[in-house]
Amino acid sequence: MNSLKKILKQFAFPYKKEFFTGIFFNILYSLFSIVSVISIMPILDMLLGGSVKQKETLTHVKEQASDSFFSELKYEFYLFLQQNIVEIGAKTFLAYLCVAVILLFLLRNIFRYFAQYFIVLLRSGVSKDLRIAMYNKILSLPVSYFTDRKKGDIMVRLSGDVGEVEGNVLNAILELWRTPFSIMFTLAALLTINPSLTLIALIVLPFMAWIISSIGKSLKKDAKRGLAESGNVLSIIDETLNGAKIIKIFNAEESMKNRFLNSVVYLRRLSINMMKKYELASPSSEFLGSVAMIFITWYGGVLILEGKGLDLASFLIYIALFFQLLEPAKTLSTSLTNLHKGTASTDRLIETLESNIQIYEPENPIVLTEFKESIEFKNINFQYQEEHPILRDITMTIPKGKTVAIVGQSGSGKTTLANLLARFYDVSGGKILIDKHDLRDLSLKSYRKLLGMVTQESILFNDTVANNIRLSKPNASMDEVINAAKVANALEFIEQLPNGFDTSIGEGGGKLSGGQKQRIAIARAILKNPPIMILDEATSALDTQSERLVQEALENLMSNRTSLVIAHRLSTIINADMIIVMERGQIMEQGTHAELIEKNGIYKNLIDMQNFS
Repeated sequence: MNSLKKILKQFAFPYKKEFFTGIFFNILYSLFSIVSVISIMPILDMLLGGSVKQKETLTHVKEQASDSFFSELKYEFYLFLQQNIVEIGAKTFLAYLCVAVILLFLLRNIFRYFAQYFIVLLRSGVSKDLRIAMYNKILSLPVSYFTDRKKGDIMVRLSGDVGEVEGNVLNAILELWRTPFSIMFTLAALLTINPSLTLIALIVLPFMAWIISSIGKSLKKDAKRGLAESGNVLSIIDETLNGAKIIKIFNAEESMKNRFLNSVVYLRRLSINMMKKYELASPSSEFLGSVAMIFITWYGGVLILEGKGLDLASFLIYIALFFQLLEPAKTLSTSLTNLHKGTASTDRLIETLESNIQIYEPENPIVLTEFKESIEFKNINFQYQEEHPILRDITMTIPKGKTVAIVGQSGSGKTTLANLLARFYDVSGGKILIDKHDLRDLSLKSYRKLLGMVTQESILFNDTVANNIRLSKPNASMDEVINAAKVANALEFIEQLPNGFDTSIGEGGGKLSGGQKQRIAIARAILKNPPIMILDEATSALDTQSERLVQEALENLMSNRTSLVIAHRLSTIINADMIIVMERGQIMEQGTHAELIEKNGIYKNLIDMQNFS
């Protein structure tokens, strides 16, 4: 329940005005639900020929007035009604009573509407704030957080878990505030009409509460497993959509079908378990309520037959009120079940919201507004897991305005080095210095304003061409966007698109070729105009024609900038100021292209393997 308290304190407390206003109208609704039913009693009495209509039977009520408050109140009220019947006539007065009952029911439903209105304000507000907080948290989390988790699980937390809080948890809490008032008002009315009959209801209610509490506690574990498996299902769907070509070319449909089938079958089993327990609550409470109803009918019938202070009209109203008592009692039990089930979602949400960011800033970080001197890697060591080093004792310097290329076999640590410079991860040992400042002492936001990045996989969004380019500089003018596209060799193909810069490129830029996507990514980096550029194998996935166009764009991009280039195709980095050759996480060689060729070492072997000299 700690996670629930945290969610309520952080997200529900700002809406306390809506909460208490909704509760106030709910209390009025509960009160008028009782009053509106009781108001039917004199009508029934008149129609059944009771005390209101027959003056002589009112004496019997008078005789019992000393026995109970209800009898005294009933006597005075019926005396008032009888006097009015004499004055205006029974038919006319019956019409007045019916109008009064209609007005009471109208007020009851008006209060219900306002109660629901303010509850909707609360629920929608909490849901909005919770989704925003979750999304902002996800944006703030480091890259390492997402490598350990399934995308589908994160999506379920943003949608399913937040929906559970809005739809069930908040409703349950509101009902736990409202239904006790409804139960108290109803019990008060029942006790007023006949205390001995009401004792039966008081005996049944604790049994109902015990049954529901037992069911609710066992639901939480199944709910947690179900939410996790829902995330797994979404992850499989996401992988299927992203890897459709690979699945088809390798005839892997059956393998994917089996994987998906196993997941949904397990999810169904969990859902059935939850349903069996959840649906057991209502029938159990309803059965106990029915048993109580039969005892009340028997005992009430005995009192009427023996003439012991209970007339038929009062008994009928008592039955109606008891049925009204069963509904909030069932609602209360269901709310307790939903609350136990919903805490599985609040646990998962708090787990994400309180996740360790891992990339820390000092209390007073250094704000870097420009890059002046150099980037230095000093004795850098890094490992994702203990005893599995990725980088070992990396030391090098990139002077301002120079291009340094990193080459080596796959798994040598090239991309990891770029990720450390972008501070997606922090070094395990050593320092990265930017103008003599430790990278960990800088304001991350101000530092990343100095960075641009183009990766092998072009990351584009389901938006227009212009908005994808403008992502790096949201307030850029259209002229700036066009100029960036021109420098990136992208203007020609963009102008040939159906709507030019306003053309939507689809999810992940699916409507564009690889070379076109890459040039838009380069245009985005050019528009930002950062002093430091990271190029992570930006041409390795392209054909020769696209590579030539992209390479020209990259040369334009790197002009007068400090660049760290990770290269797979060595033909693209022969003009670099410095080439670093890495192997198994260590620097093995460094120098210019000509110097490394002359050494006739690892770099020369790489060149020979690519048939380049």
